[in-house]
Amino acid sequence: MHWLAKPATERSTQVFIGVLTAALVAVCLLNLLLPAGHPLHVSTYMVTLLGKYLCYALLAVAVDLVWGYLGILSLGHGAFFALGGYAMGMYLMRQIGDRGTYGHPVLPDFMVFLNWESLPWYWHGFDMAWFAFLMVLLAPGLLALMFGFLAFRSRVTGVYLSIITQALTFALMLAFFRNEMGFGGNNGLTDFKELLGFPLSADSTRLGLFVASGVALGLGYWLCRAIVSSKLGRVCVASRDAEARTRFLGYRVDRVQLFVFVISAMIAGVAGALYVPQVGIINPSEFSPLFSIEIVVWVALGGRATLYGAVIGAILVNYAKTVFTGVMPDAWLFALGGLFVVATVVLPQGLAGLLAKFKRTGPAASAKEVKEATA
Repeated sequence: MHWLAKPATERSTQVFIGVLTAALVAVCLLNLLLPAGHPLHVSTYMVTLLGKYLCYALLAVAVDLVWGYLGILSLGHGAFFALGGYAMGMYLMRQIGDRGTYGHPVLPDFMVFLNWESLPWYWHGFDMAWFAFLMVLLAPGLLALMFGFLAFRSRVTGVYLSIITQALTFALMLAFFRNEMGFGGNNGLTDFKELLGFPLSADSTRLGLFVASGVALGLGYWLCRAIVSSKLGRVCVASRDAEARTRFLGYRVDRVQLFVFVISAMIAGVAGALYVPQVGIINPSEFSPLFSIEIVVWVALGGRATLYGAVIGAILVNYAKTVFTGVMPDAWLFALGGLFVVATVVLPQGLAGLLAKFKRTGPAASAKEVKEATA
């Protein structure tokens, strides 16, 4: 397990974990200790919003793991995120019990409305927390395992693999929109009451979910850093840059790709599971191909193959989305497209690359050096 402890010696990991821990502590203190009227008070609404950003950041780290270090541009990671969210949503729905609108002790409200007579077999077990949390990992992991086995064994690469991943999430979106699937159809799963016995409407629960999201982000980042800094990570980079040569050297590239792809899918599932109780709903829109494309924009803007860059990109883009959709809702898609153009043309290595180059040139760099740093 030496590879798992290796990130502790890395300066970038120490800084990231330190900043993340400080941010979590600061938000908790500002929320708990300062009164609501204080200018530095962090409201419960803001805590929930920040928790959602942290979930998106964890999802971006998962995408950067496969895109930045394997060279696999996945346009379907929204599917793994949504599957983890649905697993959590099914558990939360089972916890409602007879407190629903129709008062049925077993069937969720939407099943009673649709005249379902019994609970589908795939809903059994979700009344137990351990089973639901296990499915948060297994549902996206098994889907990634089956898809990756077929795709990587057939050596589907490049734009073809990206299109297939996008088709996968689009097919799942259409399937989950159907009421016959038993997942709430267009409305999805909502009206959650409690998580592990704690009421979701309570401020303390919201703060706890925020902290849990931050801890999950830290652990996910640590795991990804451990992978990319190990021998496995070097093989990943080698297959990304010269796949044929890596195969010629005797490495089973398809197995490496499959393993990392499954790990990435499971991380995305955890992000989705933490996202659902904070936003209070999960529906088929999370499978939307547009959402998966947005994730790629987060990573591209923050900086590929850095992991921390993906976190920066996810938080900044989603903060911008919150601002734009409140001020100019119709302009958000244009702003998102502009961000992607900027990331592609002006910042090919993202904000992380710009920071790294600026650090090398120094604050007293000439105009020419700064221009070169942004090229």
